[in-house]
Amino acid sequence: MEQTKKKVYHVISIGDKRDSISRGFDIFIVVVILLNLFVTFAETFEELKDLQGMFDVIELITIIIFTIEYILRLWTAEYLYPEKSFWGAKLAFVISFYGVIDLLTFFPYYLPIMVPGGIVAFRILRVFRIFRLFKINAQYDAFNVITDVLYEKKNQLFSSICLLLMLMVASSLGMYGLEHDAGSGFDNAFSGIWWSTSAILTVGYGDIYPVTVGGRILAIIIACLGVGIVAIPTGIISAGFVERYTRIKQLMTLGDERAVKFITSTVTHGHTWCGRKLCDIVLPPQLLLVVLIRGDEQIVPEGSTVIEEGDVLVLAGKHYEERNSMTMREIVVGVEHPWVNEQIRNLDISRQELIVSVERDGRMIIPNGSTEIKKDDVVLVYHKPKETGESRRESTPRKKRKK
Repeated sequence: MEQTKKKVYHVISIGDKRDSISRGFDIFIVVVILLNLFVTFAETFEELKDLQGMFDVIELITIIIFTIEYILRLWTAEYLYPEKSFWGAKLAFVISFYGVIDLLTFFPYYLPIMVPGGIVAFRILRVFRIFRLFKINAQYDAFNVITDVLYEKKNQLFSSICLLLMLMVASSLGMYGLEHDAGSGFDNAFSGIWWSTSAILTVGYGDIYPVTVGGRILAIIIACLGVGIVAIPTGIISAGFVERYTRIKQLMTLGDERAVKFITSTVTHGHTWCGRKLCDIVLPPQLLLVVLIRGDEQIVPEGSTVIEEGDVLVLAGKHYEERNSMTMREIVVGVEHPWVNEQIRNLDISRQELIVSVERDGRMIIPNGSTEIKKDDVVLVYHKPKETGESRRESTPRKKRKK
């Protein structure tokens, strides 16, 4: 049952394009969402009233699918939040953003049954179903880049929005002062805000417009300023995309530009990192996860990135000068090796060495002091050589001789 539960979690919660079942489930859910939205849209046409019976059947089937999916996500919530308790993981999923969206996807359908008087208000809530498409998109790196850029540039975007609001308020008050007595529709300051919004965003409804010379001059100034201010967020987001993809390109060629030591590690079945978020994983000292290779994708990892089975992790060691370089070495522990059946804390190793990982029977173990080394283990050791006597002499200032 535990293996089945974990398999269900990987299928419904992790978008793995290499897994045909997981990919098929994602496509199936997208089709169901689009079908449900199509029915909701088609029901508004009087010409299609004869098909209402078919629409009701399709909606019922899609709602049942959404309900089952929500129950399965709630059932496997402890894999999504491994750091929480059993019931804590359930609660964390229910109150999460996507948990609320999932609930609003199907719950309004059942509300009219319990509260018949509010059927119209409850049907309006069905529009939240479209937000489920963002959940499918969030599983793929191309869509994650969009949210990452918006998050990184949030301060600049907030500043540009503040400038836009200041221009709107100032133009509305100025236009109200110039046009109020002319009877052109600027009855209050809010009317000015309505006009400034349509003018700055180049919508131009034409229901309110200035008629005085001063008002038209101000409108020209506002229109010119508006074009520039509205273009600021576009430039910020475009620059963010360029920076993001430039960073990815630099990381892919980092080995040719800096003397950094790289190692790769494949996450096998049963690995302790499998299914965990990167922010919940403690990497060994001096190591950095720079790229995660998943199939044909090269993903720049974020704290929310979930490690999956089969991922290839590209780890980089901290940059050192050549005289103080870092090396990695693998030790195959044979039957006569002195480390056999010894705990790591009891091993006779230098303080300049650190055991990074232990590969045992095809599984990668992240060790701690109580981890016991077994026969045939492959031990990955990080080693920072001691400084030579010459380098120490160069780094230590010489004392002047006393005369």
